[in-house]
Amino acid sequence: MSHAWTIPIVAVGLSQIAVIATSIYLHRALAHRSLRLHPVADVVFRAILWLTTGQRRQEWVAVHRKHHAFTDREGDPHSPRLLGFWRVQVFNVYYYVRESRNAQTIATFAPDLPEDRLDRALFSHGLLGVSVGITLLGLIIGFWPGLIAGLAHAGLYVFLLAPLINGLGHWRGRQSFENTAYNSRGLAWVTGGESLHNNHHAHPRSAKFSVRGSEFDPSWPIIRALAALRLLVIVGPRVASAGRGIPLRRVSRRTTG
Repeated sequence: MSHAWTIPIVAVGLSQIAVIATSIYLHRALAHRSLRLHPVADVVFRAILWLTTGQRRQEWVAVHRKHHAFTDREGDPHSPRLLGFWRVQVFNVYYYVRESRNAQTIATFAPDLPEDRLDRALFSHGLLGVSVGITLLGLIIGFWPGLIAGLAHAGLYVFLLAPLINGLGHWRGRQSFENTAYNSRGLAWVTGGESLHNNHHAHPRSAKFSVRGSEFDPSWPIIRALAALRLLVIVGPRVASAGRGIPLRRVSRRTTG
């Protein structure tokens, strides 16, 4: 396969791996405690995220929990209702980094995730993880293709997919439940189910984000497979289908910035 095809395939594949690992491990297992992972699965997810994103789990969880505590009101780290859609879409990484460096946010919203030996030795060193990941890519597909694919993956994950979840997920779409978040069934296919955001805000402890037959949560089949292998336990509550709940509504907001 030529590099013209290898680079985009690898970049998109890495982005999807990172998105699904973020959704299953950081979001559902740690932030909301809807999954309980086997120690082996825990380390594997941490290693994947270390190599593909360099994120510290304490920071991600704290910022996300604060988002739920102050959803779309003063204190929300990245609300498009407060900041404007395009500011969140373009500068989402800035708002995340700013909040993740707030020691009070970490202490308040992630006291159950103190650094352990693996964090201190490896996983708290994000730049090292990303450097190792790109080095491995270079060894597998070649230096320049690996570097370009790694940078393209970073662009997709940091500047496209993550901001779409935070930005569009609180700006426009469809609603099955009464809250300030929105669903995007199409985007859910490429965001690990995270774009079923209205469903998630209605039932944050549910491990499954889809509630209608027309919705697909790509992380859910993986969760079920890992549960079958006894690598995790689903502890969050089951949510009944929204089919008999409030009517599906399409809601949009006028973009202001």
